Amino acid sequence: MADIRLEGVGHSYDGGATWALKPMTWTWRSARAYALLGPSGCGKTTLLNIISGLLTPTVGRIWFDDREVTGVPTAGRNIAQVFQFPVLYEEMSVYDNLAFPLRNRKYPKNEVDQRVRQVSRLLGLDDLLRRRSRRLDPGRQQIVSLGRGLVRSQVAAVLLDEPLTVVDPALKWTLRSKLKEIHRDTGHTLIYVTHDQTEALTFADEVVVLNEGEMVQAGEPAELFLSPAHEFVGHFIGSPGMNMLPAEIVGGVVCVGQADVGTAAGQSGDGLPPGPVRIGVRPEFVRVTGARTSPGVAARVTGIDRMGAYDLVHTRVNGHPVIARTAAGSACRPDTVEFLHFPEERTFLFRDEVRCGSLAPLNGRDQA
Repeated sequence: MADIRLEGVGHSYDGGATWALKPMTWTWRSARAYALLGPSGCGKTTLLNIISGLLTPTVGRIWFDDREVTGVPTAGRNIAQVFQFPVLYEEMSVYDNLAFPLRNRKYPKNEVDQRVRQVSRLLGLDDLLRRRSRRLDPGRQQIVSLGRGLVRSQVAAVLLDEPLTVVDPALKWTLRSKLKEIHRDTGHTLIYVTHDQTEALTFADEVVVLNEGEMVQAGEPAELFLSPAHEFVGHFIGSPGMNMLPAEIVGGVVCVGQADVGTAAGQSGDGLPPGPVRIGVRPEFVRVTGARTSPGVAARVTGIDRMGAYDLVHTRVNGHPVIARTAAGSACRPDTVEFLHFPEERTFLFRDEVRCGSLAPLNGRDQA
């Protein structure tokens, strides 16, 4: 295991005209499980291939602990990488595929057998060890590929590039928990690339969010959900994502149309200058009432999604959509007017897409 340190690392495929990965400095701490999360084309795989040595960065340096590896090829970095689609020796048995990385490095025979059987048990491959890999369905083949990446106990890092894409959805939940179990057992540094927020939030100790080649926020899953530092994080994480509602700061008060919803508090607790902002609040925290109370915003209900365990109430405020997640059996009805309330501790203010503050109570006014 090793700390993997990036110093000003960036990459361009067209000589610097555009950046697939904008220069960034970041350290992946040894023995932690990371998820690298973002939409397609945001630079996740480029970053992973730079760490593995499949790609040399246009700028910057890479360190494994105190050893610079910027120009070191993949074979010299002591990493394991699992790709999006299966990479196997199809004529070999499942057992031999799992054993190959260990045999190639001259591990003792008993240790090879112990590690292969341990990983196969965790991944549910015990009954398939003697079967040829080409006789497996693509999902099972990918699980074997995953096992090949995890079977080595002493590697600097295990890099996983959307490894569950071809796996049956019913198996994904099980495999994510098995990955965490293997991580606890081996203490590997794991970097798991995905565009699926559920995979990222359930698997990782820390999630790194990329957008358009740039890291926009990194933190524990709860932090990204409860306290997004960027509008993109609020939108990308959560289902549905964070509501964003135009507002204005006037005399220190945050106004949505003619309604005052709170006062503006900056990041350090001081006030914010006047001007336009966007209110960010997750549907889980929007409260809906049928009577006007202060502070509250009038909203016209446009539809109800009955989700079973809860309802999603769709509304429009001054022409802008706002969703509230309520208890199942909501009394709201389409084309009626309800009032929305935003809790100060869960409502944030954004300027230029970056969080600049939060709501604070309206001084001297009754709170709903």
